[in-house]
Amino acid sequence: MSPRTIVLTLFFLCPVLAFSQSLQLHYDLRHTIDPKYTRKNYPAFYFEYFISFDSAEGFIKPGAFLLKVQTELTGEKHNTGQFYMQVSQTFRFWKPKVFLQLQYNGGLGIAEPGAYGYYLTNAFSLGAAYPFRSKNMKAFFNAYISYKYTDFKKPSHDMISAFFWLLFFSNYSINFSGNLVFLTENRNHGDGLTNNLSGKKFLFYGDPQIWFRLIKGFSAGTRLNLFYHILRENNSFQAYPTIGVRYQF
Repeated sequence: MSPRTIVLTLFFLCPVLAFSQSLQLHYDLRHTIDPKYTRKNYPAFYFEYFISFDSAEGFIKPGAFLLKVQTELTGEKHNTGQFYMQVSQTFRFWKPKVFLQLQYNGGLGIAEPGAYGYYLTNAFSLGAAYPFRSKNMKAFFNAYISYKYTDFKKPSHDMISAFFWLLFFSNYSINFSGNLVFLTENRNHGDGLTNNLSGKKFLFYGDPQIWFRLIKGFSAGTRLNLFYHILRENNSFQAYPTIGVRYQF
């Protein structure tokens, strides 16, 4: 069943509490910040589709559905160089608002003509999520912890946890949001590049961002992409800012 079919099915089953879509265009400044290790600045598109349901009734109580798509234009003449997708759904069978969460991550790396492309290896997660918010509805949070299976040639079994926040200021004209993700992963993926390695490595990713509303639907802002053990194998931390525009509809 496709993500679209799932969303439409749930739409007719439950009254909607929250719905949003956003399209972001960023210019990533990592070459300006780190020219020794990054060869260019580049544009990137981010699309997010989020829908949250009133899950108070019924045996299966749906929570939130999220679809995130990221396309980085890192190729020659800013052709697509990488595509990433994340899909998650929460639900519960009980009254307390702690949800089961199912999640999929995957994508493609698209190389220059004559070179080899690569996969962003499929990963599947199952765990528990806890969403909560402030009484004045100006702060929203979500925390989850899950078991993660990554389908390398030598599969990796890990724990992953994340914390999301969304804060509103100045009568909702400014918002500060982001996601912090912590996980482990096998060093040995079962391929020729890693078959002499052993043990686990710790990985971290974050994307704090701030947006200033310009006119209805449009905002301008910045995003800070944070990495540890994701772009490089050595024990170094990377922080790359962007400048961007966003349209919510």
